[in-house]
Amino acid sequence: MENNIIKDTYPVSGMTCASCAVSVESILKSTEGVKEASVNFANQTVQVQYDQTEATPESLKKAVQSIGYDLLVEDTKNLQETTAKIQQEHLLKIKIQTLGSILLAVPTAVIGMFFMNMPYGNYIMLVLSAPVVFGFGWHFFSNAWKQGLHGKANMDTLVAVSTGVAFIFSLFNTFFPDYWHSKGLHPHVYYEAAAVVIAFISLGKWLEERAKSGTSEAIKKLIGLQSKTVHLINADGKETDTETDLVKVGDTILVKSGEKIPVDGVVTAGLSYVDESSITGEPVPVTKQAGDKVFAGTINQQNVFRFQAQKVGNETILGQIIRQVQEAQGSKAPVQKLVDKVAGVFVPVVIGIAALTFIFWNLSGAENAFTQGLLAAVTVLVIACPCALGLATPTAIMVGMGKGAENNILIKDAESLELAHKVNAVVLDKTGTITQGKPEVNDILWLSEDHSFQDLSILYAIESASTHPLAGAVAAYAIRFKPEDISLASFENLPGKGVKANVHGKTYWIGTSKLLSENHISIPEIEKVNGWIQAANTVVYFADNQALLAVISISDQIKSNSSEAIKQLLDQDIEVYMLTGDNHSTAKAIADQVGIVNYKSEVMPSEKAAFIKELQTKGKTVAMIGDGINDSHALAQAEVSIAMGKGSDIAIDVAKITLLTSDLLAVPKAFSLSHKTVSTIKQNLFWAFIYNLVGIPVAAGILYPVWGIVLNPMMASAAMALSSVSVVTNSLRMRI
Repeated sequence: MENNIIKDTYPVSGMTCASCAVSVESILKSTEGVKEASVNFANQTVQVQYDQTEATPESLKKAVQSIGYDLLVEDTKNLQETTAKIQQEHLLKIKIQTLGSILLAVPTAVIGMFFMNMPYGNYIMLVLSAPVVFGFGWHFFSNAWKQGLHGKANMDTLVAVSTGVAFIFSLFNTFFPDYWHSKGLHPHVYYEAAAVVIAFISLGKWLEERAKSGTSEAIKKLIGLQSKTVHLINADGKETDTETDLVKVGDTILVKSGEKIPVDGVVTAGLSYVDESSITGEPVPVTKQAGDKVFAGTINQQNVFRFQAQKVGNETILGQIIRQVQEAQGSKAPVQKLVDKVAGVFVPVVIGIAALTFIFWNLSGAENAFTQGLLAAVTVLVIACPCALGLATPTAIMVGMGKGAENNILIKDAESLELAHKVNAVVLDKTGTITQGKPEVNDILWLSEDHSFQDLSILYAIESASTHPLAGAVAAYAIRFKPEDISLASFENLPGKGVKANVHGKTYWIGTSKLLSENHISIPEIEKVNGWIQAANTVVYFADNQALLAVISISDQIKSNSSEAIKQLLDQDIEVYMLTGDNHSTAKAIADQVGIVNYKSEVMPSEKAAFIKELQTKGKTVAMIGDGINDSHALAQAEVSIAMGKGSDIAIDVAKITLLTSDLLAVPKAFSLSHKTVSTIKQNLFWAFIYNLVGIPVAAGILYPVWGIVLNPMMASAAMALSSVSVVTNSLRMRI
């Protein structure tokens, strides 16, 4: 059944406010076969999970079209390009509507405010404002009608009702002025209010859309890393230029100096240096020769080489990063669920407040109560802004995710970004996190000066069978002495301790001192070995079932920025814990060098998760930082899991946050980014709620009895437009 579930992202067109997003989301969730739907109003997309045996992209499209919007399901291959194209077309359309509205609204407003008594003034304003309201602003009425047919209301409903009422009231007063004259009242017209409201709202939407387009800059940069064409080597050895999209797994590709590598693969011929900083953040070019892996989006700096394609399209490391950032930007933070509920009831509540405002004014006995009540109701409808609420969270999330991607921080979902700011305890793995993760043998001390060449060969044979990084270092050291080819009768990996093997009927052990003591093999006191331990070198013991044969010193250099990264974490009031399988002396030496007070040595992989659980019972919010594979249990236990890696080593599917660099400084950056994003969300929501809480009562006339202040619909429309623009602009500040 799980195999039938598809998760895809589609662009949505026609959404104008947060209530629109709620409508699209609710209609999709009620569609047969849809398991989950999440609309991102900021980037105009929807993530849908559906059962392909019950629903199709076409059925989803039909459901969305039924309530007045559209779902672009025809081409999701180039989602960002499609979305960008729609955004540009939408931006151009709004620009035309805005400029046209302003061109006609300005003279209407001038006549209405300064020359209201000029001959035929009302008729001139009617002619000027009608194209604005029912031409450039017709989409407000059209969308409101479609929403109304389904019992829903959105921002378009507010605009359509307010401007429509103002225009029709003015139209009546223009052609039937005697009705008011008979009651001793002057027949005021509000063509300028209707026209200027449309113009201001259109201007606000134009500025808002322009600002929103800036939130996806990170994705545009990532897509810019992709090569459009490749030099394909045919079966006959000839070179042909073709599009990157047409490359298949197994194809041979030629890369020239200065060119971007188009897909992931393995070098088959040639030697060069490749700049991988776009993927890993590492500034030093990496040597590439036959057998080495290369990645899409990186740049060949010097020579020509050939490689065989292994991953193409969205399966490349770069493709996965782009997809992950897109999905993360479209995901919802927990706080957004509350905002969605508010947006869902916001418009009906505002319409209710407008109706009550009109009734109260007419019951108040104030002068020109009907006209004042009508204007106040229109102003309430105009000033209310669900857009500011709808944009508050997703724009901040989009900018935060994009900023993370620019700093080699890949954040899996919005929940992780929001949760990371609560972290007050970080658990670090040592190897590959604090240290380089590239252990090298410094020295081997043989206990017997006349040790046989066969012992070295056995050591090599056993370590070659292990996948542990320390074993790899020993094997790389031993192979330089050209050991004999020896086959193992048996081999057993002992996690956290070492390995056990049987050769020629004899048992051999390679690993920690604990492993040897458990098997009753004594370790003599050796001054040289004590020196290795004090120097923070890892010590590995090699023994047979009778005695210790050799002691091996292995060093793993501490990364240059580890101390500074840990200092920054401590400065953020985060407790730092280091867990390692190394002995106490080595662990202490490393911890002392990088400034860690809390550490545990000789920790088994299974014990890391238990340690995190222990911290959580003490009320800590824990982030675990490891390699994303061996530490999977611990990563799963932590509230925030961070996988460190680079290039092909990155564990994209394991952790909630993946660092595309081996630099530990990215960790405090990630937490700082979370703090900034959550702070921006809170600021946006505060001002959006305050704006509506203050603006709506003022528009209703709450200040009139005391100070005689009545808000003009034109001022209300300007304030409404400003609220949305200010929210998006505040989010964009994080890009600086």
